[in-house]
Amino acid sequence: MKLIKAIIKPFKLDEVKDAILQLGIGGITITEVKGFGRQKGHKEIYRGAEYVVDFLPKTKIEVVVPTDMVPRILEVIKEKAYTGSIGDGKIFVLPVEKAIRIRTGEEDTDAI
Repeated sequence: MKLIKAIIKPFKLDEVKDAILQLGIGGITITEVKGFGRQKGHKEIYRGAEYVVDFLPKTKIEVVVPTDMVPRILEVIKEKAYTGSIGDGKIFVLPVEKAIRIRTGEEDTDAI
């Protein structure tokens, strides 16, 4: 099993979520986050004063999937989250050693 974490632009969430769920994924976790990458934020002017917005709003998607589904999930996220502009986001894939559904006690792929 693998944990896929994707940091994307917030307005792309519905497209990415719908595409992931169409692949038969049973659950997904969404978190509103803030951060920056190479772009290091941007400058804004408010009431005549310039200030730096260091942390930009982003959306983090987390989904645990069987290892064989990882390539399809990655392709869907890359396709649906793409805008071509700076700050499109990142995708991380991490190993998952164990998954347990608390209610039933099911484990590993049965739990996801």
